[in-house]
Amino acid sequence: MSHTHHNHSHSHNHAHSDLKGRNLIISIFLNIVITASQVIGGVISGSLSLLSDALHNFSDVLSLVVSYIATVLSRKEASPKRTFGYKRAEIIAAFVNAATLVVVAIFLIKEAIERFFNPQTIASDLVIWLSLLGILANGFSVLLIKRDAAHNMNMKSAYLHLLTDMMASVAVLVGGLLMKFYQLYWVDAVLTMAIALYLIYMGYNLLKDSTRVLMLFTPQKIQVQKIVEIIGQIEPVKNVHHVHLWQLNENDIHLEAHIDFDEDIKLSQFDLILSKIEDEVYHKFGINHVSIQPEFDRCDDKLVIAQDR
Repeated sequence: MSHTHHNHSHSHNHAHSDLKGRNLIISIFLNIVITASQVIGGVISGSLSLLSDALHNFSDVLSLVVSYIATVLSRKEASPKRTFGYKRAEIIAAFVNAATLVVVAIFLIKEAIERFFNPQTIASDLVIWLSLLGILANGFSVLLIKRDAAHNMNMKSAYLHLLTDMMASVAVLVGGLLMKFYQLYWVDAVLTMAIALYLIYMGYNLLKDSTRVLMLFTPQKIQVQKIVEIIGQIEPVKNVHHVHLWQLNENDIHLEAHIDFDEDIKLSQFDLILSKIEDEVYHKFGINHVSIQPEFDRCDDKLVIAQDR
């Protein structure tokens, strides 16, 4: 069985994840400050949307801590006991964070409905100032993490928590202004509801993506049949079967397959064919780990997808 790994500048990744970790720590600190001030402010002013924002911020602190731990773990080297290292840590973090987003949202909806039918007078000045604090701190955190969020599920989950938080603070600010100038206290509940629905929408998609990776599903953009066709065109490949294709984390896609050959080829010839296969699947599908089992005249199922008995 052969195995290769196209490695792309390891040192760059390390420096990058150090920076990722630093940005997360700054965001954690900022969020602890906001949470504390919003809880106090929410209790004093009687604003549910401020308290719901505080709860949301607290879930942010937790999610950022989870993301940070995952970032640190994912840098750990592989070992005989953990041959993949902790490469899945970030996917698990994304899964946990997405799940908490949805749970927090459901709780907020329940609270908002109760409050809508029973609006309360709220000290709006405090609400306005604290929501401004939330917008500034979360906005800064969002900018810190934005770049990594594009290509990393874990960072995306942290980013979503922060972004929804910033939007929640904007909503709370609008609510505070409406309450101050127009005494529209029901706005507090409506805004809480809107924040919650957005949370569910974002959380659900992330939950789905992280579940796909954890369940070892075939990556969405890749069709197994296409891979089989491409490898099948290389001489003297007779057929490709017993294919497994999965994503380890954001950066690693693994392909494992058995290949039946037309003739009894030499190992040196097999190596040349293997290099060709690796180049093809890497450039066309981004697969960077390939394990091939060569076979000649072997009696077994030739099904592309093998059902393990």
